[in-house]
Amino acid sequence: MCGRFRQTRSQKQLEDAFNGRFDGEEPHEGAAAEVAPHYNIAPSQTIVTVRQAPSQRMRRLSFMRWGLIPHWAKELKIGYKNINARAETAATTPSFRDAFRSQRCLIPADGFYEWQNNGNAKQPYIFEMAKDELFAFAGLWDRWSRPGGNAIESCTILTTKPNQLLSGIHDRMPVILEPANYDLWLDPAFKNAEDLTAMLEPFPAQRMRRHAVSTHVNDPKNDDPECAKPFEPQLHPSQEPLF
Repeated sequence: MCGRFRQTRSQKQLEDAFNGRFDGEEPHEGAAAEVAPHYNIAPSQTIVTVRQAPSQRMRRLSFMRWGLIPHWAKELKIGYKNINARAETAATTPSFRDAFRSQRCLIPADGFYEWQNNGNAKQPYIFEMAKDELFAFAGLWDRWSRPGGNAIESCTILTTKPNQLLSGIHDRMPVILEPANYDLWLDPAFKNAEDLTAMLEPFPAQRMRRHAVSTHVNDPKNDDPECAKPFEPQLHPSQEPLF
């Protein structure tokens, strides 16, 4: 799964990287829609997304709530269960199949966190590109109209089986799309489910890196560089070398 990630690039860096412009819309009532560095993004928070308007070459960057609320949902709280969608089944799962067909997006990031069981505790790690590049998760989005309130745009991050860098840490990883696939993924007119699913493979491990971080990241209220700072974990006795 992917339950926390980092996005610290500026508005200009995001617009340049994804050949788009921000539309300035807020995704839901009371949302703080502004581009600022975030080191510990958690579900239900406001995140940056990238979409492609069918009639325009310029991509559209906007803010959405993390946790997809299907357009047919009766309550907002379903979004808390939909922070991730499995790549293998998203095309047919009721909560995601409509979005998979024509409402796909990119979710910019420059790192994400996973936790490894370490005795009675869990050790967090951050995963990044080997050359510290900005990248993008494959995402889906939907628009839900609250009775008597504003519409809420929300999204989910697709996950797949782990690559070799993650396999000892977690049994899933977020789908990181190759830039060569951005155009087709974002094209709402492209509906070939087989070709879309083929894009959702584990990202090559040799192009990534990881390091342990402290449990400072465990609290979503902590949103500062300390969350991603390298940390030397204490090994559980069962993990210590014998010689």
